[in-house]
Amino acid sequence: MSDPLPEPSQRVFDAAARRGVTVDIVSFPDSTHTAEDAARAVGAELGQIVKSLVFVAPRDEGPPEPFIVLVAGPDRVDVARLAAVLGEPGIRRATAREANDLTGFVIGGIPPIGHRRTIRVVMDPGLGRHQVVWAAAGTQNTVFAVAPSTLRMLANATVAPVAAIAQPEPGGVPGEARRAAGPAESA
Repeated sequence: MSDPLPEPSQRVFDAAARRGVTVDIVSFPDSTHTAEDAARAVGAELGQIVKSLVFVAPRDEGPPEPFIVLVAGPDRVDVARLAAVLGEPGIRRATAREANDLTGFVIGGIPPIGHRRTIRVVMDPGLGRHQVVWAAAGTQNTVFAVAPSTLRMLANATVAPVAAIAQPEPGGVPGEARRAAGPAESA
């Protein structure tokens, strides 16, 4: 890290350091905005990319309550499962503006840690299939590698199955089985 980190990435670095972990934040000249872009940039499988997705639940007064959901790159969140895990029946995906306002980061660079406020985090156990995963580090072109168990600790995440169960694809093979059997596919 010879060049100074962008301010959002510095917040991620500092949040990890407060937990006793030093993360190596890697910057790329091109965007790692999508999971596919990030996987290509770091030379990893799509399943090793952590998507930090922001959801919100309405409140009677004030702004909605934010939640961060961590899933593997090819996975999607099953909103009904997430609602059950959190006990929040009205939960929905945050808009880009809500995500930025509530986390202090822009979509495509939202990290699992370092937010403006404490945010409850749910981590899908599918991320544990890999020894190392890559997460956004605060900007659309910075990432860091971390073991899933360390990620869980850093984010103070609750581990719960919230990824959508893959539906059979043409040919009758579920997407998850096909991913396990062959090369990563586009999400």
